[in-house]
Amino acid sequence: MLHPVLVSMAVLIALLALTETRYETYFSGAQFIHFLLGPATVALAIPLCDYFDRIRRLWLPILVALLVGSSVAIVSATGIAWLLGADSGTILTLAPKSVTSPIAIGIVEKIGGYPSMAAGLVLITGVLGCLMSPYVFRLLKVRDEAVKGFSMGLSAHGLGTAQALGISSLAGAFAGMAMAVNGVVTAFLVPLLLSLAGI
Repeated sequence: MLHPVLVSMAVLIALLALTETRYETYFSGAQFIHFLLGPATVALAIPLCDYFDRIRRLWLPILVALLVGSSVAIVSATGIAWLLGADSGTILTLAPKSVTSPIAIGIVEKIGGYPSMAAGLVLITGVLGCLMSPYVFRLLKVRDEAVKGFSMGLSAHGLGTAQALGISSLAGAFAGMAMAVNGVVTAFLVPLLLSLAGI
């Protein structure tokens, strides 16, 4: 439960609350770090080169899993929020919670959600994915490192990819690929699914 990102989030939130610093003020000073998230995300694709042939052979199962995983992430989060009576801004903000921060914030800004809330939800999603994945893998008896990496990149984005790189370079390659493609797929699916739902 003492994941470094979770602890740093708690400390940062407490510090901002104690100093009564608005999120906008904090974020304006953190623009450089926010900018570096983009290149750091792209750098995670480097291990893909070593396993490109294997990924190319599995393109159909990967594509199906990405479409299903992205859709389930969007529909489950927004559906639960709707059932609990959340306002439309919160529902819109929850839709891209399973993609990396720069993409999620961009999507939320375009569809009318709350960007600052989206940043926090993305981090919470990543931390929970990292904390729960070892137990889920053990429960489901998942031993294939490619499957572990893919599922962590798809559901826990950058944090899951970083953890997958700790498992192996194969897991990291599949996680980086899943995270990157999930960002693109989610950017297309969120507006489509929300318009079908009439939100």
